[in-house]
Amino acid sequence: MNDDSAVTALSALAHADRLAAFRMLVRAGPNGMPSGEIAETLSIPPTRMSFHLATLERSKLLRSWRDGRYVRYAASYDDMRQLLAYLVDDCCSGNPEICGDLTSLLPACTPETCP
Repeated sequence: MNDDSAVTALSALAHADRLAAFRMLVRAGPNGMPSGEIAETLSIPPTRMSFHLATLERSKLLRSWRDGRYVRYAASYDDMRQLLAYLVDDCCSGNPEICGDLTSLLPACTPETCP
């Protein structure tokens, strides 16, 4: 990951609809969801949702594939981890104990809610 790809990914997430879609797809797991279901669940018109999903896919935070007549989207967990690692790479001037255990801030998850 470099500055340009981090800026692209963060810019893609800097919109309420895209952030909501990304978070939903992170929860959905590696099988993802069809684009129409994402749009319906978030109450976003399908054409606007397609635009947002394409933006997230160009930033490499999502991947898509055809499943019959549907297009499914899923979070790209590897790229998400690379972005998170990049953001905390130089944490606290080489003193990671200052940053603490970031995972302790996460809510507990179950196999159904965590991929």
